Amino acid sequence: MHSAPSVPTWDPAQYLRHAGLRGRPFLDLLARVPEPPAGDGGPVMPGSGPAAPLRIADLGCGPGNVTALIADRWPAARITGFDNSREMLDRAGKEYAGPTAGGGALDFRAADLTRWTPGEPYGLILSNAALQWVPGHADLFAGWLDGLVPGGTFAFQVPGNFGSPSHTLLDGLRESPRWRARLAGPDRPVNTVLDPAGYLARLMDLGCTADVWETTYVQRLTGEDPVLDWVKGTALRPVLTALAGDPEATEEFLGEYRDLLRTAYPPGPHGTLFPFRRIFAVARKEP
Repeated sequence: MHSAPSVPTWDPAQYLRHAGLRGRPFLDLLARVPEPPAGDGGPVMPGSGPAAPLRIADLGCGPGNVTALIADRWPAARITGFDNSREMLDRAGKEYAGPTAGGGALDFRAADLTRWTPGEPYGLILSNAALQWVPGHADLFAGWLDGLVPGGTFAFQVPGNFGSPSHTLLDGLRESPRWRARLAGPDRPVNTVLDPAGYLARLMDLGCTADVWETTYVQRLTGEDPVLDWVKGTALRPVLTALAGDPEATEEFLGEYRDLLRTAYPPGPHGTLFPFRRIFAVARKEP
C-alpha cells in the first residue's frame, strides 16, 4: 500500500473485514496469469537438470493474504511481498512468512514502490490493488519489466472507481470550507490510474504482449453503514491518518461522510449494493 508524499497509517484488521470481497479480483487476475517460462519454476525438460526456483514479487502485498494465494498456485516458488506499511508487513510476516508446502518460501520486505527496482530476475511480478497509491506508476513499468526473465509476466489490478460516489463525495468533503485547510493540502492522494486503453498502450509500447480488461463487481454489503466500513479500510486511510489524535474532528468528519454515503448507497431488501469497478492487466515479456 503506497501513498505520496506521505504514507497513510494502515489498519490490517479493518482492511481484512472484507477480505473475501477484496480478494475476488485478485483471484480473477491470477486465473489469467500464464505459467512461467521453463527454467524459472516452469516445466523441466528431460536431461536438462533441475530448474531454478521461480522468483515472484508481490508489489504492495498488504497483510499478505493474497500473497499466500500466489504460494498456493506455485508452492515451489520463492515469493517476496513488498510494502511500505509497517503495520501490514508485521501482520503478513506473523501470518504467512516461512516455508511453503512445495519447498518454496514466503518472505516480506519493506519497500517504497516509487523507488523499487528488481534486484534479481523474476519470472512473475504481481500487484493487487496497490498501484493506485503510487503516483506515476505507469512510468515505472519499463524498469520493472527489465527485471523479468524472457517470457516472464507482469500482472496487476487497480480500482477504476474514482468517479464513483464513494470517492467523489469524499473528495468534495475534503475540499469543503470546514475541511479544506486540514485535508486538501499536498498530502492529498492524486489519482494517476489510467483507463484500460492507456495501460494497454503503455505495455505494448514497451514490447509486451498484453491483455487489459475491466470488470464491475456489484458487491452486496450488509450491516450498518457498510460502505463507510468498506472505505475505512482503503480510501479513508489518508483522512484518518491526517486526523489522528483529534477524535472529535474524526467523528465529525465521519458523521458528515456517513450521511452522504447513506443517501448515495441506500440499503435495499437484499443489503446495500456497492458497484466496484476494477482494471486488470497481464503483460508478457517477449521470450
